Amino acid sequence: MEDQVNSDEISLKDLLLQGKDWYDFLISKWKVVILVSLIGGTVGLGYAFMQKPNYIASLSFALEEDGGGGGGGVLSLASQFGFDLGTSGGGAFSGSNLIELFRSRKMIETTLLSPIEYKNKQMSLADMYLEVNEINEDWSEVPKLKNINFSPEIDRKHFSRVQDSILGKIYGNIATGNLIVGQKDKKIDIISIDVSSKNELFSKYFCEALAREVSEFYVQTKNKKARENLGILQHQTDSVRAALNSAITGVAVANDNTFNLNPALNVRRTPSARRQVDVQANTAILTEIVKQLELAKVTFRKATPLIQVIDKPILPLEKKGFGKLKGIVLFSFLSGFLCICYLVGQRILKSILQ
Repeated sequence: MEDQVNSDEISLKDLLLQGKDWYDFLISKWKVVILVSLIGGTVGLGYAFMQKPNYIASLSFALEEDGGGGGGGVLSLASQFGFDLGTSGGGAFSGSNLIELFRSRKMIETTLLSPIEYKNKQMSLADMYLEVNEINEDWSEVPKLKNINFSPEIDRKHFSRVQDSILGKIYGNIATGNLIVGQKDKKIDIISIDVSSKNELFSKYFCEALAREVSEFYVQTKNKKARENLGILQHQTDSVRAALNSAITGVAVANDNTFNLNPALNVRRTPSARRQVDVQANTAILTEIVKQLELAKVTFRKATPLIQVIDKPILPLEKKGFGKLKGIVLFSFLSGFLCICYLVGQRILKSILQ
């Protein structure tokens, strides 16, 4: 039992001695460690100077939609006559689906192809992205890339395979690293968009264009059914009104033809009587369709959501970059740590070889 205690005491003593030995060794190398740390800090400072800052454009908006529960008996009466006024708007882009719509390839590519003015030239956001990121500088030496551009005047359907590939890569870069869409607070129905890039104007232009494209697509999709029903009712109203006007003219013509007619020849009044029946029937039909048309207009306005922009990106934008102090501290620490690891490893290797 005593031998076991003595063995433990010796082991602990040896451990303490080895720790002191390593401590003395590292203290003896403090000049080397400090020198390497200073060199690392200088490299970190240079790295911070070389890095371009990211400019962040932020936009927030609130979405207001009508629940579609209004109208009551009037809309029920309209449905009895076979009119679907589009009150059952779908929720395809409600909640989190709307956030995903901002990240979709369709919306981002449509935004990239929207026209803007940059350096007194009309171009698309895709061309601006290639220019500000210096991607197309060496394309003049590659035949198939020499004349590549994404002019807003070119139809998307006519793009080549190379253009589709480039546009897809730009979409991937933006969707994965430069675009953040979400609700900052789940209790508040305000959606924020953050776009970051190395160019301040591109961040601003893209953020505003993306919000505009998604807003237009969302509104058109939400009121599509009500808009189609409104168009049908408007066409029917115009047709019945034209038929009514024709019947009224026919009555006048028939009356002119039977003016001062002999009472014994009343059969000649038949065309006039028929025209009068057409007038009465078309009047009743037109009255009912006009009612439905007005209801459809009200429903169309109710089915159109309101997207209210709260904050827009304003120059100068928020700037985030690799700070000089951060570069000095981080690179100094890493350099010193790696230097210590190297010295320790070198000493262990020498002791093994000896």
